[in-house]
Amino acid sequence: MNDALDYQALHVPLPEGQPVLRMVPMPSDTNYANDIFGGWIMSQVDMAGSIPAIRQACGRVATVAVNSFVFKQPVLVGDLVSFYADIIKVGRTSITVDVAVYAQRGVREGGEEICIKVTEAVLTYVAIDDNRRPRVVPQV
Repeated sequence: MNDALDYQALHVPLPEGQPVLRMVPMPSDTNYANDIFGGWIMSQVDMAGSIPAIRQACGRVATVAVNSFVFKQPVLVGDLVSFYADIIKVGRTSITVDVAVYAQRGVREGGEEICIKVTEAVLTYVAIDDNRRPRVVPQV
């Protein structure tokens, strides 16, 4: 089976709006199979999810749970990786964020560009004070 045809079949448009984070992984971010290491993606997802959580909390947050994390397709060196994060629930001290990750391939080649959804995750953050204790999330 031809990989190019497989990825073409998975081609989707980017979501509306701007991503909260956009990165290009480098060769140093690869695993033994020469795909981008899953830990690198998890780290970027955590950073992306924290951005709307910090805004909602009006301050510091801590990651307390990774509720779900699905690697749908590999990320490759040179992909333009976009992270979209949306708050899906605000509790008394917690904020739950959905993060969707898309890879745009072919950007640097100048040829046909495709976009595929590579990862989706849901994370929960807790607003914390200067003593690293939970605090109430302002209802903005």
